Amino acid sequence: MSQVYRIHRPERQDTAVVFASPHSGRVYSAAFLAQTVLSRDVIRSSEDAFVDQVFGAAVQHGAPLLVADVPRAYLDLNRAPDEFDPGVIEGIARVPHNPRISSGLGVIPRVVSGGRLIYRGKLGLAEAEARIAEVWHPYHRALRQLLEETHRSFGEAVLIDCHSMPHEAIDGHGRPGQPKPDVVLGDRFGAAAGRHVMDAVEAAFQRAGLRVARNTPFAGAFIAQSYGRPSARRHVIQVEIDRGLYMDEATITPHSGFEDFKALMAEVIAEIVGIGREQLPLAAE
Repeated sequence: MSQVYRIHRPERQDTAVVFASPHSGRVYSAAFLAQTVLSRDVIRSSEDAFVDQVFGAAVQHGAPLLVADVPRAYLDLNRAPDEFDPGVIEGIARVPHNPRISSGLGVIPRVVSGGRLIYRGKLGLAEAEARIAEVWHPYHRALRQLLEETHRSFGEAVLIDCHSMPHEAIDGHGRPGQPKPDVVLGDRFGAAAGRHVMDAVEAAFQRAGLRVARNTPFAGAFIAQSYGRPSARRHVIQVEIDRGLYMDEATITPHSGFEDFKALMAEVIAEIVGIGREQLPLAAE
């Protein structure tokens, strides 16, 4: 994998808010496609397709956007680097119960959506470790550096961890008779972000007319858990957006409302970016 990620930077970063999309990568190498038993269309079902474009306005509003190019089916950047699944990697002892690994969604996934197996057999441990070295560590070094630079300049860092969810993912999680949420915000029930930050991000989506839920069914995974330290003014909020709002999930293509939704999201992004401007930074003046 030659290209792991891209950082889109504004001409001048003037906010403590950083955006990142770890699951929208769509660079499928010939070697990976030769390994998998799935077609290119089926293997793409695990992508947060087009999320990088949905949040693309961040740069115009003064915030950096980190985008993974390597697909989630190859390696999941929102998992710990040691979440190895013995069901897909040779030489791994049975691990203590981990629901992500049990469901086939470790750092090197065993399945895509619908439980469809990615490989016919298992990968060697050396290959798994090489993927961690070549993909996982470079992406997370870039993310840490972005957040450290931002924290030094502004005294605070707010990471918006950008994701999408299948339209059916929230079936059964809403209240009976109530419409399903369009957006699920996760802060690990307050452990990853200050309440004032969560309230402000929620309000930005609500003012755009979007229905918002908190932490159910998605509270945030490795990135929120690892980078969110609200007591140190380091906040992470995972954002899950219903894919049905902007794309056809069956064909993995933007639908007719894509541009309108991007325009709506540009308004949301502008408001979220403003959260990081509430106190003028000393170092950035």
